[in-house]
Amino acid sequence: MAKVIITYDTLYEILRREKFRNELQLLDVEFFDNVLSYLNEKSVILDSQKNRDSIFSSEYKKTERTIQNTKKLLKELYEKREGKIVNLALLSSRTSLLDEDLSAMLPEERELYDELLITLNIFRKGIVLKLLSDEKPDINQQKSIKSETIENKKSLVRFLHAVPKFVGVDMNVYGPYDNHDIANLPSNIAEVLISKERAEVIAVGK
Repeated sequence: MAKVIITYDTLYEILRREKFRNELQLLDVEFFDNVLSYLNEKSVILDSQKNRDSIFSSEYKKTERTIQNTKKLLKELYEKREGKIVNLALLSSRTSLLDEDLSAMLPEERELYDELLITLNIFRKGIVLKLLSDEKPDINQQKSIKSETIENKKSLVRFLHAVPKFVGVDMNVYGPYDNHDIANLPSNIAEVLISKERAEVIAVGK
């Protein structure tokens, strides 16, 4: 999609579209970074206005109000999208639907969806499916399956840009990596790098 310049008005329109359409709306992959840049710019302006004479007090209050209202919009947008993601995970867990379109999710949202789906499946298989099979509920077995799956699933990627050292969701340290380096990484970390066009997948393991 075409890159959208973040302003208060564009954020308001993004929220309006999210509220009045059932499907998760597509956002630029750099949406969070662009929002932070916008807020940082406003904060710099606010600081400069704060040090001026009282004649500029109205501009200071206007900028301060814009920042506050922007953060309210962001919170409402997050919660609206969060609800849609939770519903998608519930639908997928209940129906084993594998072909739903997840392309509108940002990388961080996709990670939320994956974690929700795994957790929902653990408890569904460990409780209700056990009961329906005349067995005692047991979620510990499912948790151990989850751990093994996360540990074993890897993706071989080639870096398209240099990436500094970072801490993954598993709390392990990765990198730094140079352009054209190849690494075998946990698939959830590889997906984020690929979505941000920092790397490309070579092969997916189990």
